[in-house]
Amino acid sequence: MSSRAIGSRRATVVVIGAGQAGLSAAHHLQRRGFVSALAAWHPEAGEAEPSYVVFDANAAPGGAWQHRWESLRMATVNGIFDLPGFPKPPLDDAEPSREAVPRYFAAYEREHGFPIARPVLVTSVRPAPGEDAHEGLLAVEAQGSGPAAGPWLTRFVINATGTWTNPLLPHYPGQESFRGRQLHTSDYVSLEELRGRRVAVVGGGISAVQQLEEISRVATTLWYTRREPVFLDGPFEHETLGRDTIAKVVADVEAGKPTRSVVSYTGLVWTPYALAARDRGVLAWRPMFTAIEPYGVREADGSFTSVDTILWATGFRAALGHLDPLHLRNELGGITMEGTRVAADHRIHLVGIGPSQSTVGANRAGRDAVAAIARELRPPPPDA
Repeated sequence: MSSRAIGSRRATVVVIGAGQAGLSAAHHLQRRGFVSALAAWHPEAGEAEPSYVVFDANAAPGGAWQHRWESLRMATVNGIFDLPGFPKPPLDDAEPSREAVPRYFAAYEREHGFPIARPVLVTSVRPAPGEDAHEGLLAVEAQGSGPAAGPWLTRFVINATGTWTNPLLPHYPGQESFRGRQLHTSDYVSLEELRGRRVAVVGGGISAVQQLEEISRVATTLWYTRREPVFLDGPFEHETLGRDTIAKVVADVEAGKPTRSVVSYTGLVWTPYALAARDRGVLAWRPMFTAIEPYGVREADGSFTSVDTILWATGFRAALGHLDPLHLRNELGGITMEGTRVAADHRIHLVGIGPSQSTVGANRAGRDAVAAIARELRPPPPDA
């Protein structure tokens, strides 16, 4: 059966995710004349104009920012780069980022009128029936309650799903026996929920240090990491360090290697919250425990430490499970990329992850993905 006869809606480009990277892609598609695919599409009319649609699994604008912990204020985030062509308004450093950033994103969406369907969860992307596995149309399954839900056909996918929905949760012997509470960074709301507790904070990244510092104000904290944390000496040179980090991540993805955490490329920076934790004596690293018991953890030296809460500040991995039917991963577990394009399938562009995980990187990746797609859609020159 031809893929054109299975009742699917159609868009030239499907963007999955409406965070910074997805909105950047939408902006550049709109600028290049792509029209909304949410208007009814009639097979007999063909594809008169290049079109696009954005699917967002969230019920409201803001991407992952709307889910950050309440105590993460604008003063402590690592900087939010302006969305393309839309400068940020003045932001209050004391305002929670989970309120300020979504409000900014919502204003951007209103200004441009992007064709965003939400809440719509993309559950799979696969070759469309009757199409070539590597060159034909793609079938996108979109689940939701609105009219945009259901099967879609597309020529290109710009994936901007980020990492927030795919938390990394390590497993340690005895973990199921623990009688206390276990939560991940993605579950953490505020320090007050942990007041008076004995909390093992696990992780060596930026979020781990932020949460360690604030939780230690109201609870007893113990900090565990797999490797001894390394803090950079001297002032933080944002431009130089950022450029060097991106170069390292790009080298990994071009070699098909799985990308690592940001801190594994950069080391830790002496931010104000890191200095505050150090000055209060709570930035005291312990080697990773070897097992979890009902009322605490077994230390690396064999001793026992009582804890009633384990906070896994262990990071995230790219949320790409819906792309599994395309078999993009290599034998190393990574996805080889050429710019934003997946080397194994040039119909797929990955933005907002890996080398473009920062907000400025997400902006550029959205632009670059759209430019690459526009080049592929350009008709070939006539024969000489």
